[in-house]
Amino acid sequence: MEGVRVLEVAQFTFVPAAGAILADWGADVIKIEHPVRGDAQRGFVNMGGFQLDPNRHPLIEHPNRGKRSVGIDVSTPEGQDVLYEIAKTADVFLTNYMPQARQKNKFDIEHIRAVNPNIIYARGSAYGDKGPERLVGGFDGTAFWTRSGVGHALTPEELGGALPQGIPAFGDSIGGMNIAGGISAALFHRERTGEAVELDVSLLSTAWWAAGASVTQGMETGETMRSLMPGTTTSVNPFMANYATSDGGTINLCIVSPTGYIRDTFEHLGLPELADDPRFSDVMPLIQNAEAGVELIAEAIAAKPFEYWRQHLKTMRGQWAPFQSLVDLATDEQAIANDMIVEVDASDGGKPFKVVRGPVQFNHEPLETTRAPQASEHTEIVLMELGLDWDRIEELKDKGAIA
Repeated sequence: MEGVRVLEVAQFTFVPAAGAILADWGADVIKIEHPVRGDAQRGFVNMGGFQLDPNRHPLIEHPNRGKRSVGIDVSTPEGQDVLYEIAKTADVFLTNYMPQARQKNKFDIEHIRAVNPNIIYARGSAYGDKGPERLVGGFDGTAFWTRSGVGHALTPEELGGALPQGIPAFGDSIGGMNIAGGISAALFHRERTGEAVELDVSLLSTAWWAAGASVTQGMETGETMRSLMPGTTTSVNPFMANYATSDGGTINLCIVSPTGYIRDTFEHLGLPELADDPRFSDVMPLIQNAEAGVELIAEAIAAKPFEYWRQHLKTMRGQWAPFQSLVDLATDEQAIANDMIVEVDASDGGKPFKVVRGPVQFNHEPLETTRAPQASEHTEIVLMELGLDWDRIEELKDKGAIA
């Protein structure tokens, strides 16, 4: 993306996460923030029940690393003129503001295309840019988790209530990746045809794509899938279930197609005799006797601690995984080997801040990026690059149009 400029007028995580991915890929992403308040998410003091340090803020670092911040009050005519000057130099305009706010502050597509007809205009929304709820706002917890059916599918029916979303900005980050992919396709299309398109991604559509196979099955049959309570299994395949260890850990077996794995799996589980037991020695009897198989495997895994299985099963041919927390993943040797964690300089001058890289890796290269900018940190630099002289910048500052 080197040589591509993205003008981002967006807040929170959904949509800014797309800007972060494009910055990871080399684009020059200019983030517009209010001269006084900045991105509203900068004011968040709590995330998922945990107190946030405003100087080491994951909800700012994750979706804003690698960008430059320019403070502009887009509600003023002077601020709008500055926004248009940047838009003239941009390849992409990226926003998640509501349609009424875009019109009121004159950065909807017709206003931006008036100064740059070749710009790609990308919108992120809760429910889409068409239909009766086009003007309705929403967040990750409403559009992605609750309304989409994702939260319902992941809540066991036996709970008798709804599970709250346990990962803040979950759908936001997935949706940001979708937007970044759409922008990449739009840039490719423009280069091939000369046409600059507008594109839309909603949190609702992001959730339905993520759950696409289950949604399709539901539309086909009218039945909905639900997560099961711990300790229960559908007893269709004993090699597909969660099993508790002696010290309260969990090992997930996920051998979807047991053909060719039966003997090796039972040997690793300390049950070699079952590979010759006619109830389990081939795929069909294994499935037909799944309930008995589950009981025997559960008993075997429950006899030893989590760490034993974590090491012992590394040589098993079939698919499995240790049930880890998000914190555990930060020390996972495989995650580290694949450069999934990136260190950036912290804005408070302390130890480096660790962020998660995007899921796309080019040529096995680790990611190099910079910390998220402080609000309005690059205003003067960017405007001087555009050719505004210092007197004009001072005048705009005095009027409160920029910071």
